Amino acid sequence: MDGYHRLAVSVSVLVLRVRNIDGSKVPVPLSCGEAFQNEQVTWKKNGVPQPGLQGNYIQVTVQEWGGGNYTCHQGPEGPTLNYTVIMVQLEPDNRTVILEPRSHEQDYIQCLTRNYRGLFHCSWSRSVERSDATVLLVKGHRNHEPVLCEVESSGSGMRCRDNVCPYEEERHRISLTVYMRSVYRLEAYTKVFFLREIVTPGPFPHLHLNGSVFKWDYPESWEKPCSFFSLLFHVKVVRNGEDCHSNNPLDKNISKTEYPIDPIIIKPKRFVFCLRAQDKHTEGPWSHWSHLQCLLNKCQALLHRKL
Repeated sequence: MDGYHRLAVSVSVLVLRVRNIDGSKVPVPLSCGEAFQNEQVTWKKNGVPQPGLQGNYIQVTVQEWGGGNYTCHQGPEGPTLNYTVIMVQLEPDNRTVILEPRSHEQDYIQCLTRNYRGLFHCSWSRSVERSDATVLLVKGHRNHEPVLCEVESSGSGMRCRDNVCPYEEERHRISLTVYMRSVYRLEAYTKVFFLREIVTPGPFPHLHLNGSVFKWDYPESWEKPCSFFSLLFHVKVVRNGEDCHSNNPLDKNISKTEYPIDPIIIKPKRFVFCLRAQDKHTEGPWSHWSHLQCLLNKCQALLHRKL
């Protein structure tokens, strides 16, 4: 096509780490690229022409959180040659405002998996004031080996894969760092853990009452053989309408997938049977409660109720 030529446009992200943001003014050198040394280069910031910025090499001053998207062009009305996004990150305290803590321990990222096969899911919650925040970058590794993650379209979670053998003892922790961007503010959130610390058993299929014995199976997502990946079960009987976390004399930890109950000691006759589990050998996190609502010898699963 006469009169047209295609230009290879590159995009660079420059992270400016500032110790004291209040009143800060930091000079930052920028370059359009060595290939444009002899070109008539003009600049824009966030799409607005900057008449005072001319040439291949320039210097801009970033004040406080005032980063921006700098583009260089071939002449005042020419095509874009290069993009440079300047982000500002506060160090050393990082001053986190983009994500909300998910627990009293100021844990911003929560990760969960149902087994030891290496696939796990992590999630986070953006603060109301920073609901427009996006993930700029995710870095993951274990003992110098990469842990690959894919951010979900919602921007509130990611799915990761760690190449690990389920039968092998973990010696090194997984390290994940999520870089969150809100306008031109950058914050880094890091979570370090063993896989065994986030393995949470799934729901229990076929939980039912057979005569006076409650029975269930291992979760379908749990690792096999079950004789090697054993679970410890926590069973509890509470009054109808009570929370599974409430105290009750009928509260035990067992290894079997059944629990006999004496109908004589169940008063009143309407009650809730609660069941959860954890890895027996690692003492990892407990699963969510599964429960049956019972009236004498008749029970039904509580599907939509959180106890």
